[in-house]
Amino acid sequence: MLLTAGCPHLWELHPTLSGQMRFSSFTPISGHFRQKNIFHFDQIPNTNLYSGNENRNSIYLNYSKMKKHALLLTLITLLGGYVTLSAQNITIGAKGGFSIPNLTSGGTGNPLNNGYSSRLGPAFGIYGEYHFSNLFSISLGLEYSSQGGKKKGFQAFSPSAQQAAMLPENTPYLYASYNSEAKLNYLIVPVLARFNWSICRTLPLKFVAAVGPFAGFLLNAHQVTSGSSVIYLDAAGQYPISSMQSFDANTNIKDQLHTFNMGINGFIGFTYNLTSKNALFIEGGGNFGFIPIQKNSSDGKNYTGAGVVTIGYSYTF
Repeated sequence: MLLTAGCPHLWELHPTLSGQMRFSSFTPISGHFRQKNIFHFDQIPNTNLYSGNENRNSIYLNYSKMKKHALLLTLITLLGGYVTLSAQNITIGAKGGFSIPNLTSGGTGNPLNNGYSSRLGPAFGIYGEYHFSNLFSISLGLEYSSQGGKKKGFQAFSPSAQQAAMLPENTPYLYASYNSEAKLNYLIVPVLARFNWSICRTLPLKFVAAVGPFAGFLLNAHQVTSGSSVIYLDAAGQYPISSMQSFDANTNIKDQLHTFNMGINGFIGFTYNLTSKNALFIEGGGNFGFIPIQKNSSDGKNYTGAGVVTIGYSYTF
């Protein structure tokens, strides 16, 4: 069989006795044959990759594993980049100061819930903040909040069961002159929308304003009374019914109050950046509860509320 290769040589295949094929070429210019290399077809390796189901399955499994590994590596890379970028938007902080709470009357005309003034108590907490931009962020806090109020002087109180048995019918209250302080302490969880404005180009100082709802959980509640007084039957103090009595007592009143409250919280303040990550701040604000604290309407209706001043430290990741 004669093969032409598009060149001045003619190629011819010569079968041999041993099953080999010998390639010879004829050069028209010289008229001679030149013998080329002899190849053994039985020595040519089998290069058919799809010669069986086993090879097909093995190659498919290897390819699938490679795709899974590549996908996993891509996801890990993207997730790592996202966490790194997100961490740069997170701030944590701690603060402490004082609370000036008061109990606001619900307007029922009940003398038990009238006449409260402010008391003083501690306030402290921690928070985490996520920055959506340089202007706006959202924070979630956990704070200890002192609530309550105090009274001094002539005031009404509910008679005990023993006293009520000796009183005329329809005598819901007795009166005396003593000191009374309602100490209510809550754990509140505020969720605040925060706004930040730079107020000075030459100083790293920002003005901050925040507002949002809170959920409050009553930790403890006590009515602390002190002083001595004659007990009167009427609000004018004209009908005494006892001699001088001591009012020194510390009464647990948690079972008389709702243990859950909710309301609104907010503040304004200033933040001074010590470095790109560290800052000091001062805040002044307050909170107000929407739910009356008393379980029984006969005890009146009061709402919690407090003014709060705190200083603190924050760190941005």
